[in-house]
Amino acid sequence: MVRKVQAQPNVSGVAAADRVLTVLAAFRKGDEAVELAELAERTGLVKSTIMRLAVSLERCGFLVRLPGGRYRLGAEVLRLGAVYQHSLDLEPFVMPVLERLVAEIGETASFYVPHGKYRLCLYRIESPHNLRIHVQPGDIRPMDLSAIAQVLREFGRPAAPGEAPSLDPPIYSGGITDPHTASLAMPVFGPGSRLVGALAVSGPLTRLTAERAAAIRHVIRDGGLELTERIGGGKAGRLP
Repeated sequence: MVRKVQAQPNVSGVAAADRVLTVLAAFRKGDEAVELAELAERTGLVKSTIMRLAVSLERCGFLVRLPGGRYRLGAEVLRLGAVYQHSLDLEPFVMPVLERLVAEIGETASFYVPHGKYRLCLYRIESPHNLRIHVQPGDIRPMDLSAIAQVLREFGRPAAPGEAPSLDPPIYSGGITDPHTASLAMPVFGPGSRLVGALAVSGPLTRLTAERAAAIRHVIRDGGLELTERIGGGKAGRLP
């Protein structure tokens, strides 16, 4: 089914709102409190402008000004983050990426999420080929040594401070769950670098060979990075 792209309204933004959001977006993972001079450097705004914006942000609970003039994010940011995660509907983000992968690669594209000791196929678009793997959304598969399971297992566990992932995704596997199938999988992260699921393409080993997987590796990696950014996981989530 062809999806229609909804046109954006032909209106301009509000400069003051842009500056407020620029200040909030300047905070980075690992920041406890940030000096005014550092905020000015990160945002390109002058200190007096940041101080005026900070008054409104403090009043609404988005910033806290500490003794000495440093700033940290307020509790309202955490509340909105929790609301976002609770209300996040993945389908509008995932399905266009799956459609593009099928169009570009010609193999089945899927999105899997952890499901206890198993992995659950949440979304899937079939390959146009007659010979394909028959898995449906809602099907549960084992947490074996397949590429999809490896990605969910490795990136789903908490990472120790400074620990680098042992895998360099996307990951390829062939003949694991089924001796005739292969898959190529990429992790997708949400807010806080939390694993949301695995983006994957799969097909018969006769078509999705190791050589073919190497040639299309960049396509699924770009798709995973795009999804991660769109659902709030940052530029690269927990990728090496």
